[in-house]
Amino acid sequence: MIVVTGATGGLGGTTVEHLLKRVPADQIAVSVRDTAKARHLADRGVLVRQGSYEDPAALRDSFAGADQVLLVSGNDPAADIVGLHRNAIEAAVAAGARRILYTSQHGAVPGNPYAPSDFHIATEAILADSGIAWTALRNAAYGPLGQVLGPWQRTGEIAQPQDGPVPYTDRADIAEATAVILAGTRSYDGPVDLTAPTAVTFDDFAEIASDLTGRTIKRTVVDDDQWVADQLANGWPEQLARLMFTWYQAARAGYFAEASPLLTELLGRAPRTVADRLAADLDT
Repeated sequence: MIVVTGATGGLGGTTVEHLLKRVPADQIAVSVRDTAKARHLADRGVLVRQGSYEDPAALRDSFAGADQVLLVSGNDPAADIVGLHRNAIEAAVAAGARRILYTSQHGAVPGNPYAPSDFHIATEAILADSGIAWTALRNAAYGPLGQVLGPWQRTGEIAQPQDGPVPYTDRADIAEATAVILAGTRSYDGPVDLTAPTAVTFDDFAEIASDLTGRTIKRTVVDDDQWVADQLANGWPEQLARLMFTWYQAARAGYFAEASPLLTELLGRAPRTVADRLAADLDT
């Protein structure tokens, strides 16, 4: 039995879709806050159970019979994320799970200025002390490129703070690789990196975008304080703006620069490149 949390979200939901191609539906269960949102999975034979990280008792019940549990990390900056993850890990241990897989973050190492690194590091430490096998899937940045680059198609300019090389990765590729690990027989112990094979910078993006569009896309480095002020002017809460700024600090310091071949190995093919993704964005 494989139990997946966060199965009504983007990463968890896509992982379940790939699992359904690899294992029988009755060997997959999902633990979700709102079971009505997972009705489409129940209709296909997936076991749908109610559970949330805030309710340890319900969570233990939702993990019943689990051989493996995929814990999709929380992302609410106002929540006690480490405490919630501890609840989930303890529930999986109490349910008798053989292995926990946790969606961690690329570059989750001490000293990384990107604020979420701290709760991923803390969660990995809890996993290490849990007494059962665990895998931390240190996923590279997989958000939509439009969020990363800004409105470059309209402005002809990528105007962001100073950055550094990052192996930007497609979320669907990470979900598929996660399903391969869950459904496979090979064990991956401790932290493993799931990244695109090549790290790129905003300068690289500008060159790729120029080639794709046939027009010159400029790369403009925005002053740090000005970038934060711009986000506040656009209605961002200050806490969020400053949190996101730490991502640029981490990138320019090289915390996300290292790429791994593991994603390619798991997929058995080349992952989607940033050029593939930009071309798809242009098509839409």
